[in-house]
Amino acid sequence: MKKDKLFTVGEIAKQMGVTVRTLQYYDKINLLKPNETSAGGRRLYSQKDMVELHQILSLKYLGFSLDEIKNKLFSLDTPQEVCSVLEQQKEIIKEEIINLQTSLDAINALHDEVIAIDSVDFGKYADIIAMLRNENKNYWVIKNFSPRLEDHVREKYMDMPDDGKELYERYLRILDEAVILSQTGEPIDSEKSISLAKRWWDMVMDFTGGDMSLLPELQKFNLNSKEGWNAEIAKKQEWIDDFLGAILAAYFNQLGYEFPAIEEEQK
Repeated sequence: MKKDKLFTVGEIAKQMGVTVRTLQYYDKINLLKPNETSAGGRRLYSQKDMVELHQILSLKYLGFSLDEIKNKLFSLDTPQEVCSVLEQQKEIIKEEIINLQTSLDAINALHDEVIAIDSVDFGKYADIIAMLRNENKNYWVIKNFSPRLEDHVREKYMDMPDDGKELYERYLRILDEAVILSQTGEPIDSEKSISLAKRWWDMVMDFTGGDMSLLPELQKFNLNSKEGWNAEIAKKQEWIDDFLGAILAAYFNQLGYEFPAIEEEQK
C-alpha cells in the first residue's frame, strides 16, 4: 500500500498559501488537527488533511464562519465521500453565484436610478436598495416621492415591506377598475362609481394613516409630469385623473362634505 505523503506545518502552510499561525489556530480550536507524528516528535499533516484544509479555505472564502465550517466538514475516507463533499460544495458555489448576480443586478438598477434622480440623495438611495433587496420592483414610486412622503413610507413600511406591497397591489387593482369604468362611460354618481371612490379614499387613508397634511404631497406626486413613473401605470393614471376627481366629489357630496378641487401647480 502506497504510504501517504506527510507535511510539516511550515510545508503545508507554504503549499496552501496560509500562515503557520492560522494552522496553529485551526489546531487549537479542533478544526484541523494533524494526526501524524514524526520519529522526532514533530506533528505532521497528511494529504487527506490538505484536502480538508482546502475545503475549510473554500468555505471560508464563501463567507462561512469557522463555527459553521466545523459542522460542514465530512469524512473523506472514500472516493464516494469526496464526491459527496464536492457535490455539496458545488451547490454552495452555485447559490453564491446566484447571490452575486442578484447583487450585480441591484447595483445596475441603482446605477440607473442615481442617473435618473440626478442629485445626491443617500436617504433615497437607501430606500431603493432596501426595496431591491426585498425584490420589490416598484421602487419607482419611492424615487418620485417628496422627502416628506419618503419619510412617511420609511417610518410606516420599511419594517413591514409586505404591507407596503399589499397596498401597492391594492392600488393597481383599483386603478384597473377605474380605467374600465372611465372608458365605458360609467356615470360618476352610479353605485359602481361611488363604491370605487370610497375604496380609493379608504386606500388613501390607509396610506396616510389619517394624516391629512400628506394629501397635498400626494396631489403634487400625481399632478407632476409623471416622468420616472412606470410607463403603463402613468398612462392609466392620466386616463382616470379627471374621472377620479369627479367620482370622489360625488362620493363626498353624498356624505354631505365638499371635496376640494385639485388644481395643478404652475410649472
